[in-house]
Amino acid sequence: MGTKGRSIVGMDVDELLTMLNKAFADEWLAYYQYWLGAKVVKGPMKDAVAAELTLHATEELAHADLLALRIIQLGGTPLNSPAEWLKYTHCGYDAPSDPFVKVIVAQNIKGEQCAIDTYQKLLTVVKDADPVTYNLVLTILSQEVEHEEDLQALDEDLDSLMLRS
Repeated sequence: MGTKGRSIVGMDVDELLTMLNKAFADEWLAYYQYWLGAKVVKGPMKDAVAAELTLHATEELAHADLLALRIIQLGGTPLNSPAEWLKYTHCGYDAPSDPFVKVIVAQNIKGEQCAIDTYQKLLTVVKDADPVTYNLVLTILSQEVEHEEDLQALDEDLDSLMLRS
């Protein structure tokens, strides 16, 4: 942990660590939800949907990595078990128990909308208190917004395809 790096944080660092760990839990659960959804998805455009879900899974795992590094920089420990992820998550885990493409896409749109809300709130909290975390959260937020847009575009394509059938 960097002493000076921790000292520039203008808020309670333990409170910040809790918020970052909650986001970390969300990212791991989102990773798994995307990854598994890509494996089980069925229906029209399943290959395109699976490819998008796989890409998003990779990006969610990268977000977890960024958050873990920031938690460690601040002297914390990332949550280290899936049971803790489920306990601390904001957005939860929506198991892809119905593999139909429309259901899988809708579940992940819901997850991205929750992530956007979570990161927007975190951004507001750290805005004037921690420029390092602010930049990290802003990067993740911009990708979550892109994910929502990608998924909504897929959903619209599915709707068009199903109307023509």
